[in-house]
Amino acid sequence: MTQNANKKTHAAAWAKTALFAPSPRHGLLAIEWVCLVWLLITTATAIVLQNHMPNTAEMLRERALIVGMTAALWALHWLWPVRLGVFVRATAQMVLLSYWYPETYLFNRLLPNLDHLFAQADQWLTGCQPSLAMSQWLEGTVWSEAFNLGYWAYYPMIVATMVWTFLARWTHYERTAAVVMTSFFVYYIVYMVLPCAGPQFYFEAIGVDNAAAGVFPPVGDYFVYNTAMLPAPGNPDGLFHGLVCAAQQAGERPTAAFPSSHIGVSTILLILLARQRAWRTLLALVPFYVLLCCATVYIQAHYLVDALAGFATAPLVLWLSVRIVGRKAPVR
Repeated sequence: MTQNANKKTHAAAWAKTALFAPSPRHGLLAIEWVCLVWLLITTATAIVLQNHMPNTAEMLRERALIVGMTAALWALHWLWPVRLGVFVRATAQMVLLSYWYPETYLFNRLLPNLDHLFAQADQWLTGCQPSLAMSQWLEGTVWSEAFNLGYWAYYPMIVATMVWTFLARWTHYERTAAVVMTSFFVYYIVYMVLPCAGPQFYFEAIGVDNAAAGVFPPVGDYFVYNTAMLPAPGNPDGLFHGLVCAAQQAGERPTAAFPSSHIGVSTILLILLARQRAWRTLLALVPFYVLLCCATVYIQAHYLVDALAGFATAPLVLWLSVRIVGRKAPVR
């Protein structure tokens, strides 16, 4: 009984310190400012392009709901100013990435598609299409599940980084959340002006036989009217294969192939953990990171050049995001 009582006392003390310690009442978090600026930029762009957008009025209603949610969470935190409130507010903004990401398609589909150039780059670099060859070379359920696990692990990697920072480096949490969110938006700006759909969409459009033969015709505005994608390679009965397919069916669009933000952002997460000396968490995530990097090509979401560019651009995007957020972003 004494041991159980000690455990309960320790858990209560930990919760009081880590979750329910007082947090000063203040205005918007840095991540909320970043998201509101993104909201204003995309809203203004959509209004300018409203004759080419599918439903600008619905977009404005959705943005009003986002502003209302942000205000409501701020008010709740004002009434109960604890650290957990900061975590909930920041997490709510990061969940909205599932809304902001597909929207890049609405903007970049207005420009001529460029997939043929990226497919040609892969052909020149390797003499084949790695996104087709990889799934042929590495057949079987083990490879399929390993790579799909890696691709799916992208989301737990984000959660793990943010939870560790919240619990172990509280004074860095708000700024870290804002930097990660800004990194996403930097990549999204590229996607909005660089229309590249990726092999799973482009090869469906031109035919796999053409892709394998090195024939890459431009498709112009094809993706304005078509969003069909190739069946995902690997074992369709696999657990992680199913999870990845479900995520893609829910939010994937013919957009955001170059550079790979999966690789870019996951690289940024590891850099942030290294800077905070979170060695155990970093080492635990490295195997998933390696699988993720391979998976982006294996599942045909990206060309090889997309993956290489994702890795290469990560330090630059992190540097830019840190400066956008500012070194004087408040810590709590």
